[in-house]
Amino acid sequence: MLTFFLLLTAGFGLYMAWTIGANDVANSMADAVGSKACSIKQAVIAAGICEFAGAVLVGAHVTDTVRKGIVKPEILTAIPGISAEEAAALIVLIMMSALLSAALWLHLATFFGVPVSTTHSIVGAIAGCGVIAAGFSVVNWTKMGQIVASWFISPVAGGIIGFLIFTLISKLILQHYRPARVATRYAPFLILFTFFIVAAAIVFKGLKHIVAEENIAWLTGHAALAVSALVGIAAALFSRWYLGRKLEVYFRKELTLQLERVEKVFAPLVFITSCTVAFAHGANDVANSVGPLAAVVEIFKTGTVAMKVPVPVWVLMLGGGGIVVGLAMYGYRVMRTVGEKITRITPSRGLAADIAAMTTVLVCSRLKLPVSTTHTLVGSIMGVALARGIGAVDKDVTRKIFGSWLITVPVAALFAITIFILGRWLLLERLTALILEINGS
Repeated sequence: MLTFFLLLTAGFGLYMAWTIGANDVANSMADAVGSKACSIKQAVIAAGICEFAGAVLVGAHVTDTVRKGIVKPEILTAIPGISAEEAAALIVLIMMSALLSAALWLHLATFFGVPVSTTHSIVGAIAGCGVIAAGFSVVNWTKMGQIVASWFISPVAGGIIGFLIFTLISKLILQHYRPARVATRYAPFLILFTFFIVAAAIVFKGLKHIVAEENIAWLTGHAALAVSALVGIAAALFSRWYLGRKLEVYFRKELTLQLERVEKVFAPLVFITSCTVAFAHGANDVANSVGPLAAVVEIFKTGTVAMKVPVPVWVLMLGGGGIVVGLAMYGYRVMRTVGEKITRITPSRGLAADIAAMTTVLVCSRLKLPVSTTHTLVGSIMGVALARGIGAVDKDVTRKIFGSWLITVPVAALFAITIFILGRWLLLERLTALILEINGS
């Protein structure tokens, strides 16, 4: 019976990871595809490598038992008349129901090519199950309030930063009568900022999981920022030399040719930043599939409920593998929506959107604000589009996207409630008996 429940939960976790790859991962490479910096096939391969590396190497090696702390396990274990084994069985059932329901909602959204948040999907699902299992008091409503606030904070912040960065690129370079010449002057500063953000994201988002923490104890705070700044400066100095060689022959060419050449210079940067977004996404969002699965694995191992649990490497690999397969099989739908249908993206616009998204996610993560990579990137693309005027945004597409964001938590919760009620009727007694057996009772 233990093997059956382990395989069933692992299957739900794999399905969840598959839908994360199909929906959420596609966002990370959307700018590179939309700007023609790479093909969809190249984007899938690059994102697959970066997502898997981020998930396995830098993914959450220790995760909250209940994803995002949205449900309080101590309230479940304190329900009058319930044994410790039955409380553990309830948590297993909540995690299983949440994984399956969140995956079903993501699959449905992906079918229609709509980008939604996997984090909000799993959080809504867990909250729905928790309410049915133990009432409204079991939900951490403060955390839920932060998540609701993030619906507005992350896309608005990403949009503002994207608007400012693209406006700066446009004013200083693209609208100049000699764009090739001024690109060699101003682009290195943009590259400095880009690589500073990339390096900071890698340092702050989990380098300690690759290198022993005691070996990089000095790489924190101001030292981490200094190292990131040095990486940015080195990249800027190299780009100044490289751009001078590449663009010098276009200094006196006609304006259209200069602009085309300048956009081509930005294309590799879009690809690099998109890969970085994919790496960071794999590190962060793999927990949406492996967090609940790791909680179940630990309960089946110890027969008790722990607040924090280790994540086995095989669980991380299952999550990373599922993400890659989902991206390869189905990711093109959302990739086209975000990269091509919201607005027309060029390399310079894609770079501005990627930098804005990375900056917003990094800052919000440091402030411990729960934000969605999906919401942030879509908001950043819209901010870049608005820098060209409201007419540059496809209102029908954005209306559909915003609508899907608003219904994600309630729909995932309703799916989860339905599955949880059915599962409690069919499986709770068997799960309780299994945990009693594990505890030797």
